[in-house]
Amino acid sequence: MSSSASSPPPRLISDELWALVEPLVPPRRPAIHGRTGRPRTSDRDVLEGIAFVLSTGIGWTKLPTELGYGSGWTCWRRLHEWADAGVFDRLHTAVLDQLGSEGRLDWSRANLDSVSVRAKGGELTGPNPTDRGKAGSKYHLLVDAHGLPLNVLVSGANRHDSMLVEPILDTMPAIKRGGRGHPRRRPLKLHGDKGYDNPRVRRYLRRRGITARIARIGRDSSVRLGRHRWVVERTLGWLLAYKRLALRYDRTATTINALVRLAVTLICARRLPTD
Repeated sequence: MSSSASSPPPRLISDELWALVEPLVPPRRPAIHGRTGRPRTSDRDVLEGIAFVLSTGIGWTKLPTELGYGSGWTCWRRLHEWADAGVFDRLHTAVLDQLGSEGRLDWSRANLDSVSVRAKGGELTGPNPTDRGKAGSKYHLLVDAHGLPLNVLVSGANRHDSMLVEPILDTMPAIKRGGRGHPRRRPLKLHGDKGYDNPRVRRYLRRRGITARIARIGRDSSVRLGRHRWVVERTLGWLLAYKRLALRYDRTATTINALVRLAVTLICARRLPTD
C-alpha cells in the first residue's frame, strides 16, 4: 500500500482558526463516576468532521469513521450543542474582529444579494417561484467591498429579497477596526440590485445613515451596478461550493443556520494571517 493511501485527510480547520474556536467551545460535562465507554472524540476532530460533511455533501450517517472525525451522529449532535451555545455566530464575529483589527475589511461599501437552492423540506423553506414552486431555501449574503462575508441569513425561497435587508443589517455585531476607531456595525454604502428597490428599504437605510446604491426598477441599468456587485456574486459561488449547502438536505433551522455560518466563517478565515 502506498504511503498516500494511508495518509490522513487534509486539515480543513487551520491552526489559526482553531485558536479562535477553542475558547468558544463549551466545557465538557463531567463524566459519571465509574462509567466506561469509547474515548471521546476531540472537539477539533469533530469540527473537522462537520467541515468535511459541509464541504463534500456526504450524509451524516455515511461519514467514514476511519477518517478520525468520530461518527456522523457525534458530529451532528455536537454541532447542535455548539449551535445552541452560539459558538458558530461568535466564531464568525471573532474572525471578523481579527480581520478588522488588521485593516482587512473595507467598510466603504457593502453588497447584498441572495441565491436560492432546492431543499428536501423542513424549516426555513418555501415554494421557489423560479423553480416551478418546488421547495427551496434562500441564502442572503452581505459582503464588504472585497467580498468578505459580514453576515448571512437563511429564509424560504419565496421570501422577497427586500424583506431581509433590515434583519441582516440589524443583526450585524460590532466589528473591531484597526487603530483607535470605534467598532463598526454598518457600511457607508449598500449596493443592491432591483430586487431591493423598495421605499421601505430606502427609508430604513437613510435612518441608519447608509447611502443606498440600489438600481431603480424601470430606470437604471444593471451594467453600472455590476462594477461593484461582482464581488458578492463571486462569494455566493464560494458559498455554493460547499456541497451540503448547494442542495439542502438538512431539515432543521438549527442545522442549516450552523452550516451556512460555518461556511462563511471558513471563507473569511482564508484571509487570516498564518505564521
